[in-house]
Amino acid sequence: MLGRVKIVNKLGMHARASAKFVQVAKSFPCSIELGYVETELVNGKSMMQIMTLAATQGSELILKTDGEEADAAFETIEQLIAERFGEPE
Repeated sequence: MLGRVKIVNKLGMHARASAKFVQVAKSFPCSIELGYVETELVNGKSMMQIMTLAATQGSELILKTDGEEADAAFETIEQLIAERFGEPE
């Protein structure tokens, strides 16, 4: 699957949010990539690569999942982001 997600939590993709993203991503067997442009996506299962995005509140990112359970992974990650990574704001 391929789609756009918007970072809505106040602190953006800081360390704790990135760690939650990676933890969820690693629970799926498919490949998961994230980035600003489709030709420069990073590995969604790598904390270091996710942190290089420096995504702030309001950033719109491309989320790409491919392989076994790709649809479920996309929906789960989309929900995690929409719920602000479980943070109050």
